[in-house]
Amino acid sequence: MSQHPNHRNHAYSTPQAAPPARSLPRRDLRDAARGPFTPPATAGQQTQQAPDLAQRHELLHRLGVATTGNEDFDDLARDMAEQAGFLYGFVNLFLEEQTFVGLHQPPVDSGFVIVGRTMSRHHGWCPEVMARRKALPLHDVHASPRFSGNAVVDAVGIRSYFGAPLIHDSGTVLGTVCVIDPDKRPLSEARRLRDLVIHAGTQVMDHIARAPAR
Repeated sequence: MSQHPNHRNHAYSTPQAAPPARSLPRRDLRDAARGPFTPPATAGQQTQQAPDLAQRHELLHRLGVATTGNEDFDDLARDMAEQAGFLYGFVNLFLEEQTFVGLHQPPVDSGFVIVGRTMSRHHGWCPEVMARRKALPLHDVHASPRFSGNAVVDAVGIRSYFGAPLIHDSGTVLGTVCVIDPDKRPLSEARRLRDLVIHAGTQVMDHIARAPAR
């Protein structure tokens, strides 16, 4: 797994003698070795996902929600990450791929991995949040064998993840919000961070509700 400079004193400080930032193209995340939690979708799973995806697209279109990078969602992702003290923050819509309409990450010259706006639907921990329809707090992903084997861990070197679902009043799960970081967090911080991402999810849904409907 990738090793990263320590940034506990300030989550956004530039490491000393940091190596050049490594861009992580979309295919790198898609092709990274999948752990036991991120298998390829079976034919049955793909069949089940098709109506869910169509319903999600229809609802997002009706609500007037952009499905590309959005400055307002980027601001929400940044605020969430800064409040948590995490390097990365995402507002993530589950479409044909996980689509980061809101994205906050370290500066390109920081030495940390720079991610793109999309990722496979079967990578990371957000698919679990979508399935369980409630928040997932992982203060240390290596503390659980179920969640430690993951393409994101291998490709980005992540140790902590906190995510919450974006659930519309109709019951449709549109996606997730989450923060990730190369450092693990104390277990004593888990409840605060879980509540923080849940609140951020509420803010995103409030923003969506204010969007001009089509």
